[in-house]
Amino acid sequence: MIAKILVVLVILIHVYIVVLEMLLWNTAFGRRAFGLSEEFARKTRALAANQGLYNLFLVIGLLWGLSFGPSGELTRVIFLGFISIAGIFGGLTVNGRIFLIQGLPGLLALAATWYRI
Repeated sequence: MIAKILVVLVILIHVYIVVLEMLLWNTAFGRRAFGLSEEFARKTRALAANQGLYNLFLVIGLLWGLSFGPSGELTRVIFLGFISIAGIFGGLTVNGRIFLIQGLPGLLALAATWYRI
């Protein structure tokens, strides 16, 4: 039960990120969330939308894994692994907050799923 709650939390975090990257990147709210200048946000809008699309694929993968119930555990583990690796990499290469926002919840959900908590 805890694992499913954590997976849903990871899904919600990534839906929020998808919205920020694909729809709100160039708005005051989106720029503030990522600490961007107006010019940088304007120049990188297409890149952010592409990144948002990849995050949407992660959301879809987790939803797909949940839809199978217990037999979707491997699918959830795979997608949580992707999210965890991306969160660790982003935290190391871009900003440590990425690990806290994406990597840590992904790792917690992965551990709970793996150990069937």
